[in-house]
Amino acid sequence: MKLRQRIRELFEDRCAYCQAAEALTADIFEIEHIIPRAADGETVFENLCLACPTCNRYKSDRVSFQSKPSDSEVKLFHPQQDDWSDHFRWNDDATELLGVTPTGQATIDLLRINRPQMIRVRRMWVVMGEHPPQ
Repeated sequence: MKLRQRIRELFEDRCAYCQAAEALTADIFEIEHIIPRAADGETVFENLCLACPTCNRYKSDRVSFQSKPSDSEVKLFHPQQDDWSDHFRWNDDATELLGVTPTGQATIDLLRINRPQMIRVRRMWVVMGEHPPQ
């Protein structure tokens, strides 16, 4: 099985970060290096994930972020090593992602996961019965 196909299957054609389903967007999702090549990250299964173009662009070559309210650099969520539900949960109407840990909050802040446009789109997905992911 090809590496790209294995990554898509592992992440169920969803962004590893914001959990958007590729089928619900007009975007083509990308294979992202979790530890970037610029930081000597390898192109191996354990260092790759599926990411929507927006999350991928905001993450860029970062592995940590100085997030509020902490003034220290916090490690970003690692989709291959961390359990998503340990770091994130949906708010009551499933339109905003909440950081349960400093890692979750730093990832939400850096990737701008709760930008107004995404909250609006998620609201429509909820009405359609397509969100949140099961």
